[in-house]
Amino acid sequence: MQNNDLKSLVTQMYDNLLDLIDQQENTTKKQVVNYLKDAVQTIDSIDDNRLNSMEHAKEAFTNAYEEIANKSISSYKTSNGKFKELTQMHQDTINEYLQENEHIPSVTEKFNKIQTQMHDEVLKANQVISQLTKQIKTLEKKSNIDALTKVFNRRALITYLNKICYDKGINYELHLLVLDIDDFKIVNDTYGHIAGDKILIYISNILKKTLRDGDKVFRYGGEEFVIILNRINEETCIKITNRLLELIRVNQLIYKGQNIQVTASIGATKYHDQDTPDIIIERADKALYKAKHNGKNTMVSEA
Repeated sequence: MQNNDLKSLVTQMYDNLLDLIDQQENTTKKQVVNYLKDAVQTIDSIDDNRLNSMEHAKEAFTNAYEEIANKSISSYKTSNGKFKELTQMHQDTINEYLQENEHIPSVTEKFNKIQTQMHDEVLKANQVISQLTKQIKTLEKKSNIDALTKVFNRRALITYLNKICYDKGINYELHLLVLDIDDFKIVNDTYGHIAGDKILIYISNILKKTLRDGDKVFRYGGEEFVIILNRINEETCIKITNRLLELIRVNQLIYKGQNIQVTASIGATKYHDQDTPDIIIERADKALYKAKHNGKNTMVSEA
């Protein structure tokens, strides 16, 4: 491993740890220690002979703040639950005490004040939990969702493919498609970049509405999308792909009173056990190139 690579990884881990601490009101020492232990294990597991190992190690820490934030919320919820139990016990004690001692108004008033304060604290704790939960959801969306099309972004794709290719955790067929909008530059030059953005949103909506919940759509970059089809055979993959092309072809986007008709080309491939993220995407890209060469508005499947 080169010194520069190691320094880059350690610097990223250090920056992430500082971000984690800044984002939480009460980060515990135990959470920081656990983070550092994970960092040591990650560095120790890097394989110098595997080209993607360093990037894979960096990726492992990209979403680390989510784990600490979730642990903080879990801890907060546990404390809140115990506090509720204590409040209820306190209320039961007051009720019992009032039944047996009806002539001590001053003590009763103090108990009631304490009860009110404890109830208010429970409400505040619940509000904090709700705010933290919303913040985590917002962070997840910002880090994994493409701002324009609202599908997953390229970063989320690499994370997803790393899990599949390196964890070897799937025992079903998976097909990867690379979809590219035909002549997108001409559309941009003719109608303007705002129209181009509208087309990207339009295509992403077709993909989201047509595909199943278990399938994944990613904006790979520019006018390209990557689609992951899970648990299907090659014949079904071809049918789904042709269906997508047909929907894109027959529908028209109306922009400033003009009908804009677009088409797309798709390169498809099947996941194999020895694939890396780069290999499977490269294979689909080759199929896409053939689809473009064949006249566009079509699909090619690469074995």
